[in-house]
Amino acid sequence: MAYYKRPQDTGEVTRARVPKDGEVLGIIESKLGFGRTNVVCSDKKIRVCAVPGKYKRRIWLHIGDIVLVTPWEFGGDKKGHIIYKYRKGQVNWLKTNKYLDELDV
Repeated sequence: MAYYKRPQDTGEVTRARVPKDGEVLGIIESKLGFGRTNVVCSDKKIRVCAVPGKYKRRIWLHIGDIVLVTPWEFGGDKKGHIIYKYRKGQVNWLKTNKYLDELDV
């Protein structure tokens, strides 16, 4: 039986996604259950965020992860969707290029 070997995160970054129109960076503060998390965003707001259905099985979240959040149109100050989770090397790249200064990471 052959096992699938996961690619290792070497810490080198070839490409990191940066926030576009309306997207904000955030750090996961706590998990609430039922797929919801509290995220402290770079605009100093705490949002209750969920992972949309098409990403649900691809993104595994833990407390302290850096994520990309899309606020909702209605209630966007309190709710949003998590659309991307950054890896270790990408977080280092974001720190060196000063994207995470507002999060105090």
